[in-house]
This record gives sequence, C-alpha cells and structure tokens, in this order.
Amino acid sequence: MLCGVLAGCKSSAPVVTKTPEPVILKLGNRSFTTDEFFQSFTKNQINGDSSRRTDLREYIDLYTNLKLKVMAAEQEGRDTTEGFREEIATYRKQLAQSYLNDKEIIEHLTAEAYERLKQEVNVSHILFPVADDAAPADTLKAYRAALDVRKQILDGLDFSTAARQFSKDPTAATNGGNLGYLTVFQVVYPIETAAYSTPVGSVSAPIRSRSGYHLVKVLDKRPSRGKVQVAHILVRVSPSAAASGGGTEGQKAARARIDEAYSRLEKGEPFDMLAKEFSDDRESRNTGGILPVFGVGQMVQPFEEAAYSLTQPGSYSKPFQSNYGWHIVRLIERQPLESFESMAGALRQKVVTDTRGEIVRQALVQKLRKNYTVTESPDVLAKTLALADSSLLMGKWKLPATLEASIEKKPIVLINKQPYTANEFLETVVRRQQPRRDPTSSATVQMERLFRRFVDDKIIEQEEAGLEKKYPEFLSLMNDIRDGVLLSQVMEMNVWEKSLTDSLGQRTYYEAHKEKYRYDQRAAASILVVPNDETLKQASDMLAKSPYQLRRSVEELSYGVNQSALNAKQRETLFDLVVLMIKNPDYLVEVSGSADGTERDTVSASRIRNVVSVLTANRIPIVRIMEKDHGKFRPGITGTGRNEKARRVTFQLFSTSKKDVEKILNSKDPGAVKLTEGLFTKGANPYLDAVDWQPGTKTIRRDGKVALVKIDQIDPARLKTFEEARGAVINDYQAVLEKQWLDRLKQQYPVQMNEEEVRKLAK
Repeated sequence: MLCGVLAGCKSSAPVVTKTPEPVILKLGNRSFTTDEFFQSFTKNQINGDSSRRTDLREYIDLYTNLKLKVMAAEQEGRDTTEGFREEIATYRKQLAQSYLNDKEIIEHLTAEAYERLKQEVNVSHILFPVADDAAPADTLKAYRAALDVRKQILDGLDFSTAARQFSKDPTAATNGGNLGYLTVFQVVYPIETAAYSTPVGSVSAPIRSRSGYHLVKVLDKRPSRGKVQVAHILVRVSPSAAASGGGTEGQKAARARIDEAYSRLEKGEPFDMLAKEFSDDRESRNTGGILPVFGVGQMVQPFEEAAYSLTQPGSYSKPFQSNYGWHIVRLIERQPLESFESMAGALRQKVVTDTRGEIVRQALVQKLRKNYTVTESPDVLAKTLALADSSLLMGKWKLPATLEASIEKKPIVLINKQPYTANEFLETVVRRQQPRRDPTSSATVQMERLFRRFVDDKIIEQEEAGLEKKYPEFLSLMNDIRDGVLLSQVMEMNVWEKSLTDSLGQRTYYEAHKEKYRYDQRAAASILVVPNDETLKQASDMLAKSPYQLRRSVEELSYGVNQSALNAKQRETLFDLVVLMIKNPDYLVEVSGSADGTERDTVSASRIRNVVSVLTANRIPIVRIMEKDHGKFRPGITGTGRNEKARRVTFQLFSTSKKDVEKILNSKDPGAVKLTEGLFTKGANPYLDAVDWQPGTKTIRRDGKVALVKIDQIDPARLKTFEEARGAVINDYQAVLEKQWLDRLKQQYPVQMNEEEVRKLAK
C-alpha cells in the first residue's frame, strides 16, 4: 500500500513540446516558414545585382510567384520523371565535388603547377621496375637496386651509361635515359616533382611511381618558351627505308620530294598550296598543313627544335628529318605563358584528373577518417583476402558459387556502424580487377589494395550521401537547383514557347497597344570629336571619300632587274600583310607595281600577279585587292634608264569602315578621336543636341574639344511597325501570359500572407 502511495506521489516526466516554426506564407495547403523565406531573401540580397536588389515587400511577391510555379510543376509530376531525376543527380554530383575535395590541397597544387610552368627541365631517368602491388620483398629488392646504382653514379659512373646498363625503360638503350625537356603534367607527379626539386647536375634519391623506382638526373633548366603554332609539310619515309639509312630508294625519293617542295617554296609558291600537294599528313594537308598549338615535350625533338627555332611569323625551316619522315615547318604564331588568372580553372581541372588526383583523394580520406569510425572484422577480412589467387592478376577472378558460412553475408567492415559485407566487397573486386602484366605483382597484395580502396570509397559515399544534413547551405543550394529546373520547365511550356510561336497573339497584342511602340524624332548623323583643328582637318581629309585611305605604312618590295619571283624576305613581308588583312576584315589593299626603263614590258604586271597570288592563296578575297600597274611610268620617278626605285611593288591600305580611320587617328594618342554614327534621339549626344536639327554639317567647340556634326536626315516621330517592335512585343506578351497563368494558379492555390510575420521582418 505504501509503495502504491509513493508511486502515485512521483512527478511524471516533463513533456517537451516543440514550438512550431512561424509561417509567413500559405499557398493552398502548403506552408512556408518565416525562416526559409528569410534565408531565400538574404541569399538574393547577397548574390543578386546590387543595383537591382528588391526590398522585402517586392521579394515576397517574387517568392510567392516562384513557389506557385514550382507547385504547378509538381502537380504535373515533373519532379518524378526519369529525366528530371537524372538532371538533378548530375547537378548534385557537380555541386558535391566542391564539398568533398580539399580546396587547400587543390589550390596548393594549382599554384605549384603554374610556378613549374615557368620553367622547362631537361631530365634523364633510370627505371627499376616493380609493380605497385608487388610483394614487400620484391619492392625492397628494387629499392636496394636503385640505391646501389645511385651510389655507383655518385662515385663517378656516367648516368647515361648506367641507364643503358641498368634501366628497364625500353628507350634507354638509344637515348641513355634522356626524356628531353619537359614541363608540368607531362610525366607522373613523383617524377615531375623530382625534376623540379633536384638541382641541375644532381641525381635524386629513388623515386616511387606505379612503374617502380626511378633515379632522376636534372641536366638543365631554362625559362618557359611558351607555346607555338606551326604549319608543316610532311613527306613520310617507310620504317624499313628509315631503318636502312639514306642509301635506299625510298629515302632518296622522300628527300627528292621534300627538296622539290622547298625549292618551290623558295620561288614564292604559297605554303598552304604546297602542303596540299606534297604533305602526307592527311589530317592537316587540306588546311594548309596547320597543326594545333603545342608546347615543349609534346612533339618529337627534331620537330620541336625546328618549330621553336623560328622567331618571325611566316618564316619557315629548311627540310629536316624525324622518325616520321621529312618536314618543313612554317611558324604561324608564338604564345607566351598566360597569366595565372586565365589558366587557373584549367590547371585546377588537370590537378584533380592527372596523377595528382590521388593526392587530392587521399587528403580527403584522411580528413574524413578523423570523424568516421572504421571497424574491420579481422577474421572475416583474413578469410576473404585469402580467396585471392593468380586469376586475379589476369583480371579473370570470379566470385565463388558459394562462400563458407563464416564470411557469407558477414560484415567485413563497419563504417560509422553501417555494415558492409564480404559479399559486397568481393562483388567490387569482380568489377574492378585489371590484368596485371608485371611479374612482380602479388595477388594477395592486390586483393588487400582493393579492400583499402573499397573502404575509402564507402567513407566518401557516406560523406556524399549526408551532405544535406551536414551542410545546410548545400541543402539550400540543392533546393534552389531543384526549384530552378522545375521553374525552367513550366515557364518554357506556359510562357516562353507560347510567346515565341503565337504569332497571332503577338499581332493582336501589338494592335491593342500600338502607342507603346514609338520612335521619337531621330537624326541620322555622324559625330566626329577631336582634340584640335589640325586633327579635324586630317580626319576630314581621310573621311572625304569611301573607301577611306588609311595612313598606315606597309613595307614595300624591291626587285632586281627583270626579277618578279618572290624571295624569302619578300614572302615574310607579304605574310605580315596577310595577318594585317585577316585581323582587319574591312581593309582593302591597293597593290601597285612598276618597272624601270631597261626591263621587260611585262615584268611590272608579273610582279603584281605574283603578289596577288600569294594574298589570295592565304584566303584574302580578290574583291579586297585593287591592282594598279604603273608599267615603266611610276609617278614621281623620272628617267627611262635603270632605276632601283622604279623596280618595286608598293601597298596602300584603304577601309570601308570609318571605325578603321578612327583607330588610325588614335594610334598615337588612344581615345583622342571618337567617331559615332547612327540614329539619335534628343538627349542621346551632347554635341548633336548643341546644333539645330537640320540636315547639314556644323563644327562646334565644347569642353575643350572640336566636333564635326553631320546630319544626313531627320526622321519624324512615328509608330513602330510590327516588325520593328516585335522584340519588345514578345517581351510584353510574355509578361501578359505569365500574369494570366499566375492568376489561374492563385485561384487554384489561394495565397494567405501572415502580415504579422512580414512586419517583424521589415523592422
């Protein structure tokens, strides 16, 4: 009885009731809390255009409309389609990477890679092969062999001799282990690091890579030579002919062909035409032999040296031989090392995808392991690893039909108390096994490596799966992405597509709102603003007649008596002109030729014809070339005898664009001259507003400058035609369609705003 009384006197445990979050908005039966609205509003203020930020009341309308549209998409089932799920999964995978990768490691490796790009390193190496999954005894044996050879080298053994004697790199027998000059991302990261950290003339300690141990000797370091783009003519030599030396018929025929191409090049024939005729490189010959931009270490050494030895665009090499055959290369351009800012994105991508990627991954795993509990089952693990046999090294290992009871579906590891069974691991082994050709590979070591990778993968998988719980901002971003995808889909169907395709609706809207679409009075005018009267006269003279003569010099071509063929220097000059014409598509060029009194009557025309042929062969249209043959009577040249000044071709540049005249005038003082043309309304240009709006030309002085204002005509104010207004009409029609749609949605999902919560936020 007493016990019952005492029991009845005990106070009951307190009941904790969770206070519901305040709701700021209800759409139909869907509630939106003040907190999630305020987070969205704050994010909009931080990320949005500061000049177009909305206040709280305006954002409530935007937020309401967004949620209504998303609810409409959900009602249509758009969030349940396979396509939607795949798109969201893709976005999630991309977004997750920034939360999974160690940003500090990536930024360090990116900055390091850029610094290394500033240098090119000439290295040699000796390889002592041993598989990355070799038994410990084999690994130790290779390491000791590397140490022994390094000692011999330090005691005086020549490195190239040691490479030929000890290295298992198959190229060492012919190159003494030399890899030539290299830069970032061209060899595996450990060797690259040894190359950049070892002093010139020194030999590194043994360096481990997946292939084995390496000794690296640095022969030279030099500043980066940047990248080049060249065109080439290739005459292939068959491997049998190349191997047997220059005395074979195949070698002689190849040399004769490349010599013929070079001879015709020297006589002035266009490089791209010769490439089409002679080159055996099928991929480049139809484009004039042009190759992609490349850097050091990306081409065979003779080709690389020939390309980098050229300094002037348009210059070309003499014939030279590589293991592919005979080449002639012509320089198109040289590109210096870009700034870190312009390269950083591409470097980061390479950092996470080349051999550095494993460093980034291991940094992530080590970081995660500090917060993850990993408990292995020793007995299950030992018995599972014991299933490895030689078939694993051939990539043919198969999961046994039955596993013994002690490991069948038994946990092999627990990660944060989540079990993963031996069966799951062994299924991964079947999928990931790769044939191992290295005789030092060990099936036992390989199976254990696969298990370590399996555990790391599961840790990363758990981390990725829990990003929404761990990082509220990740959850918020994913919700925004989800809403954005749904919003885009329903807007496309209900507004954008209809507004673009409903031509009748566009026309009807235009007819009902014509007065919205007007042109004010406009002047068709040009306004030339210059610093002084002298410049104004110079500009006026240049602009007096189209095409406009440009005061821009181009080097002339001088000839010997009766010479009309182009020599190498003249072709370089023409290449400069070609580049100038390509960069300035409105340029025209007048080609003027002449001869002295002692030369053949046809030599002047022949000089012009050869020059024009080179220009047209380099894709300068004939309509951009004007020819002027002075014959033996060039203006300003007196006498009928031998005269060097008469034996030449000169060039005069013109342009169909007034903007080119502006550029020429600004060449010495950038920004001094400004030419503006078009249709102007009142208030659009202060110089135009300063004159009477009547056709004609007037000079005015304002703000310390001189302006020439030319009004060609005055267009009176008028309504725009439907065609003129169509772009604006479509935009306005979209707004109408969107409002009509939102009105229907508000009827379907009545809007209830909690004004008290709004006032709290507004304070």
